[in-house]
Amino acid sequence: MLLAIDTSAGTAVAVVALDGRVLAERSTDDTRRHAEVIGPFLDAVLHAPGVSSAALTGVVTGIGPGPYTGLRVGIAAARAVAFARGIPLLPVPSHDAVALALVEGGIAAGRFSVVTDARRREVAVTTYSAALPLPTVVAPAHLVARLAWTPEEGVVAHEVVEIPAVPLAHVALARLAAGLPFAAPQPLYLRAPDVTLSSPKRVS
Repeated sequence: MLLAIDTSAGTAVAVVALDGRVLAERSTDDTRRHAEVIGPFLDAVLHAPGVSSAALTGVVTGIGPGPYTGLRVGIAAARAVAFARGIPLLPVPSHDAVALALVEGGIAAGRFSVVTDARRREVAVTTYSAALPLPTVVAPAHLVARLAWTPEEGVVAHEVVEIPAVPLAHVALARLAAGLPFAAPQPLYLRAPDVTLSSPKRVS
């Protein structure tokens, strides 16, 4: 079974069997309490009926795009569980989870974009071509000014406020089944940090 964690928007945690069945899940769309809820959510899903933490075979972590504060909480938690259990960390772009859910649900076809709030009057956009077992990325995640962005002709935009953990696990399962590589374990901030290193002052 896989443990899936995403904190790129709200906080979502799930345990999914290797056949795709959902064994336990918890989520909130609160975008400011990641650190407060991640612990209780993990405790709840890992102690749910039918779940054995000793049976975990991997930890899926959503790597964004998303704000720094939220993303680091989920990725750190995923790293900690994977390290403690001695199991693989499986990084997945968070938009991929939404894209797969849209295609599997028959909501998206052809070319479409997943859009999430990036704050500072910007949105994060990834464009896909609908396909199974996994949608194909046409344009990787990038930031666009909210008021200036419009989808290309023939592309349907799907703006979402939550990134669910269950389809995140399904993306990982599809990649494992197809022998596809996973993303680098680096968060997709898409924006330079506000704090930068300054040049050292000369001591005279």
